Amino acid sequence: MTLTYCKAIPTPIDELNAIGKTQLEMFLSAYTPIFHSSVCETVNFMMLGEGFNKSQWNTHLQKTYGINKRHANGVISSAKGAVDGAKECRISHIKTLEGKAKSCEAWLKRAERKLKLARKFYAKKNWQNSKSGCVFPLSSSLKDRQTNWQNLRFQIHNKKRKLTRYRQILSVLKSIPVRVRVPNNQALIVGSKDESYGNQVCQWNGDNLRFRVPVCLESKFGKNVDSQIGNFPRNINRLPATGAKTWHFYYKDDKWCVAVSFTASEVEQVSRSVLVIGRRGMRLSEKIPGSKRALLR
Repeated sequence: MTLTYCKAIPTPIDELNAIGKTQLEMFLSAYTPIFHSSVCETVNFMMLGEGFNKSQWNTHLQKTYGINKRHANGVISSAKGAVDGAKECRISHIKTLEGKAKSCEAWLKRAERKLKLARKFYAKKNWQNSKSGCVFPLSSSLKDRQTNWQNLRFQIHNKKRKLTRYRQILSVLKSIPVRVRVPNNQALIVGSKDESYGNQVCQWNGDNLRFRVPVCLESKFGKNVDSQIGNFPRNINRLPATGAKTWHFYYKDDKWCVAVSFTASEVEQVSRSVLVIGRRGMRLSEKIPGSKRALLR
């Protein structure tokens, strides 16, 4: 099972510069536009449907944007997730609208049949003496000053308008291409269990994070950017020391946040089994005179 822990990136006083930003925040502000441009290009290429070769596209991203192979892997993973998510949302949207349209059709069929049978009933000469009653007897409301037939016809009119609207939207959704939204100010670094600290680019030892700078920004930030981000405190912490760790940096509510995804470690059993509790309860009842179990015996 994969879990994700999130937190705002801390801003230690000793890491702040003259404008009140840490080196990691400055680096993310410079790197995320590059990441966004590369993801947009990758998404556009994937949507063409011409066959996507991950290895060749990884090389293209490295040469075009001056990033490393691990950075390009994060770009491809982010783009693939955005494309797959957009396609699934389109399918789900169409399925939902088709269900609503089907429900409207069924309601209209029942309502129109009800009116048809009611008109047929009242068309008889001696309907007052009919042994079979009317499916939808005519009645009027003194408050609304209209009959129930008028109310039902008005509902049928609105249902037909709604059904027409659903069909129009469905015809458009099935004809236009899927649009993929790529958010700004985010960066994704995919990890692997074979790499040290679970990630070659973002290496976190439980307190400090070392971010490997891509080639295009080495002249400004050096080869690595270090920052103290601390731990991810939880009541039941399932973040293992080993294993793959995927890091996601994003800007939200005027501050940078970090999220780490990992394969969760197993939770240790802290409660006693039901069998043990039952046996202990039996022994306790035997010791205490006047208990229900002792009285039954």
